[in-house]
Amino acid sequence: MLSFIHWNPDPEIFGIGPLSIRWYSLLFVTGIILSYQYLKHQFKAVNLKQEKLDVLTGYVVLGIIIGARLGHCLFYDFDYYSNHILEIFLPVRFDPSFEFTGFRGLASHGGGVGIITALWLFSRKEKVKMWWLLDMIAIVTPLAGASIRLGNLMNSEIVGMPTEASYGFIFMQLGETFARHPAQLYEALACIVMFVIVHQYYKRNKTKHQDGFVFGMLIAMLFVFRFSIEFVKEVQGSFENDLPIKMGQILSIPFVLVGIFVMFLRRKSN
Repeated sequence: MLSFIHWNPDPEIFGIGPLSIRWYSLLFVTGIILSYQYLKHQFKAVNLKQEKLDVLTGYVVLGIIIGARLGHCLFYDFDYYSNHILEIFLPVRFDPSFEFTGFRGLASHGGGVGIITALWLFSRKEKVKMWWLLDMIAIVTPLAGASIRLGNLMNSEIVGMPTEASYGFIFMQLGETFARHPAQLYEALACIVMFVIVHQYYKRNKTKHQDGFVFGMLIAMLFVFRFSIEFVKEVQGSFENDLPIKMGQILSIPFVLVGIFVMFLRRKSN
């Protein structure tokens, strides 16, 4: 029995003149709000003021946007953005005509680097332990990841490869009549599962290992999955056809190795 879904949502919820509210933006903000609410309880548990969390949120949001944007522009679409430098930093497109696009090109690997950089800067300025911060952000990262991938699904972007299985999504916005793997949905569901795993592990074992172990655990798990899901994802740029493996897989390998190393380094309490 065939179970194809004809996927054709309007990415825009509503628009006012040149500005628009899009599902991607709404889901991005939802991920931040869910993460904030979780961290609010964790900060309270260690007697850190909410004001510090507010500052941290600003650092992390900027880190995600800047890192993810630069990651996409440098690794996935360098030929275009090397000739349109201003469009890297502005949510608009000037060529062939002016268009308000939002930041449609965001790469999770760059976002990961941006978050770690933001945490390091915050830790130095606010005198909060870096390893503990890494654990806290690691736990909520899958919440944000699930929200972003659902946003990608609403945009009909970062699609899966064509499938011959009896299920799949037909992305009508792309003008297609064949089914693809809903890779965005796979990733969103996997992120929810990873959140449950790291949350429960931290809750039951937070005194067993040093701060930072959960960060290493999440990084290794997340990017092992990211490496695997690339096998059913469409290439993000034609240049990937000339690579031995996809760019997402190449960028995932260092994160997996770092995660394993951190787990080894922080495996036991003092």
